Amino acid sequence: MTVLDDAEIGTVLAVMAHPDDVDFSSAGTIATFTEKGIRVVYCLVTDGDAGGFDREVDNGGMAALRRTEQIEAAKQVGVDDVRFLGYKDGTVEQTLALRRDIARVIRQVRPDRVITSTPERNYVRLGPTHPDHRAVGGATLDAVYPDARNPYAFPELLSEEGLEAWTVREVWLSGGQDADHHVDITSTIDRKLAALRAHQSQVGHMDDKLEEFVRGWLGANAKTAGLPEGSYAEAFQVVSTA
Repeated sequence: MTVLDDAEIGTVLAVMAHPDDVDFSSAGTIATFTEKGIRVVYCLVTDGDAGGFDREVDNGGMAALRRTEQIEAAKQVGVDDVRFLGYKDGTVEQTLALRRDIARVIRQVRPDRVITSTPERNYVRLGPTHPDHRAVGGATLDAVYPDARNPYAFPELLSEEGLEAWTVREVWLSGGQDADHHVDITSTIDRKLAALRAHQSQVGHMDDKLEEFVRGWLGANAKTAGLPEGSYAEAFQVVSTA
């Protein structure tokens, strides 16, 4: 497994199902990218309107709140381009329409690397493989190959929107059982925690347990990666797509 050096990467696109997915999975890694001057763009398929613990905030209120929280979380790790596709939370399917919408964003952003969720169920930790996550991961991989690079796929993207085909060189999958690449985020874990705390509608009930949970989980990742004690790491499966 060969991973592109970050020096070869100009732009990264993170495609996730819900606000906070990118922060739980990869905010520490993204902070390391932006610190190197790499442009990062977020694409959230839903507004997360089915999440949260305050059911008084419904009828569109939760969606608006979660969009605001995600924009603030993104700022904590140096990201200021956040895009929402507006799909209904909890009912995402791996459709041609979703593939087209993600392919559109890929052609707009023209990333070298895409981060998304695994399309496979994780039987060790069910949480990362929510049905929306798996649908988005599968649709994103299909949008990367073959849709975004094929000028004859969704021809209206070219003929009506002027979006030229684009080949993504590498995809990083989060949340699966087959991680083969770890990123040392020891220097950026505080920025990751700040990003997670921006999602108060999702984590406010956890109080101080959030940091304990995150440090424990990422510390275990670092141990698996053979990093020194006291380190923290995020884990991915890398797929070459050039």
